[in-house]
Amino acid sequence: MPARATPNKDTKADRIELRASPRHAAIIRQAAEARGKTVSSFMLDAAYLEAQRDLADRTLFRLDEAQWARFIKALDRPTSSKPRLRKLMQTPSALE
Repeated sequence: MPARATPNKDTKADRIELRASPRHAAIIRQAAEARGKTVSSFMLDAAYLEAQRDLADRTLFRLDEAQWARFIKALDRPTSSKPRLRKLMQTPSALE
């Protein structure tokens, strides 16, 4: 009996479909071409990144009473001077 390959966790098995107006589709095709990607790859990367951004603000973490007390203490701790950070923030960026 031949051995079966174990599916890679990145194997693309699910299909996601959508409808787009001709204008939207044309822009997406242009952007994908500019990045040297297929439309599918471009759209998947863009949708995945946007999904990560949306979900980043919805992270839930649970703390017991002792952990909560340490967390609140850390939040209430006075700020400390960060000269290197201050210098970095005052240096004009390459885009300015």
